[in-house]
Amino acid sequence: MDESFETVRDAFGAAARWFAETVHELDRPPAPWEAPALGEWSRRDLVGHTSRALLTVEQYLRPGSSESVRRSVDYHRAVRGGRADPDEVAERGRQAGRDLGADLPESVDVVVRRVTRLVAGRAADARVETPVGEWRLAAYLPTRVLELVVHTSDLRTVGGLDGPAPEVASRQALVVLGALVADAPSADAPRLLTALTGRSALAAGYTVL
Repeated sequence: MDESFETVRDAFGAAARWFAETVHELDRPPAPWEAPALGEWSRRDLVGHTSRALLTVEQYLRPGSSESVRRSVDYHRAVRGGRADPDEVAERGRQAGRDLGADLPESVDVVVRRVTRLVAGRAADARVETPVGEWRLAAYLPTRVLELVVHTSDLRTVGGLDGPAPEVASRQALVVLGALVADAPSADAPRLLTALTGRSALAAGYTVL
C-alpha cells in the first residue's frame, strides 16, 4: 500500500532528528570520532555519509513539479545499474565528514533543521533531479529515510547505544525494503520465502540493496 506523502515526510523528519540525537549522544568523552565504525569508515566518516541522506535532498531538489512515475524501488534499481564505484562512495562519505567541521553535533543540527524545513515547504510532486534520473519528491524521499535509519542504527551499534528508530521512520524503511524484497532476482525468491517465513536463514552479508 502506498504511503501518504505526509507520512513519508513525517518519517523523514523523525529519522533526521534521530540521526542528530545520535550524534549528540556519541559526542561524549573521549568522543573518538576517528575510531573505526563501518568497513573502512571512521565514526566521523559514517556521520558524513549519513548526512548525505539529507544533503542530497537539498542538492537534487529543483523548482517546479515532476510528472515522473518512477517509484522508490526504481531509484535503487537505477543506482545498482549505474554500478557506483565503492571507492568513490567511500571518499564522498569521508569528505562529507570533513566538511562537517570540528563540532559534528552542531553541524548536523544545522543540516537537519535546514533540510527538514526545505522538505516541509515542498509538495509531493516536487522535482528531484538525481545523477540517475528524475523523481517526484514523494518517491525519492523514502530512499533517504531508509539511508537515515540504517546508518543511524550503524552509528548506535558502534557507539554501544540502545534505543530503536522512531516507529514512523522504521515503518517507512520497511516499506522500501519490502518493495526491494519483491524486486529481488527470481533466483533469490526461494531462499527469501523460506527465510522470511522462519524456515531458513539468509547467508551472512546477503542484502537486497
